Amino acid sequence: MRTALALLALLALSACGLSPMYAGGGSASVAQGLAAVDVPAIAGQSGWLVRNALNDRLGVAGNVTPAYRLDVRLDDSLEALGVLNDDTISRERRILRARYQLIDIASGEVLLDAAAGSDAGIDVVSSEYATIAAEQKALENLALKLAEQMATQVSLALRNRAAVSQSPDR
Repeated sequence: MRTALALLALLALSACGLSPMYAGGGSASVAQGLAAVDVPAIAGQSGWLVRNALNDRLGVAGNVTPAYRLDVRLDDSLEALGVLNDDTISRERRILRARYQLIDIASGEVLLDAAAGSDAGIDVVSSEYATIAAEQKALENLALKLAEQMATQVSLALRNRAAVSQSPDR
């Protein structure tokens, strides 16, 4: 009975046009495409964090000769949200935004031009060390979120490119 339900669910999903993005594991076209993405150095500490997180997500299929380049520009800001009567700040917001382009190295064609962003709230406490540590942890978490958003969009762009190149009309 369970097997019949599982088969029915799979048939229903395939009828909707859904297909696994990473079908085939590390040898799948999307996984190979992700491994072929080179991420040049990004300026600043936030850039270092985002680049490392991107490399962790993109290089899961191993090292392949780069076919694509992901150019990333970051905007990292910290702004005061809560200001008390004595002009001290009680809450901050850290904002990390990225503008990025996926470029085919061989042709120079821009395959993806997108933006991603996230923000985090930080409590400002009496200990300066604790506040700095919270700001740093917020930056680390935002870098991971941004890398995840960017990797997902790059995966979709590469899947669409593979689908177009495999279509019978080409």
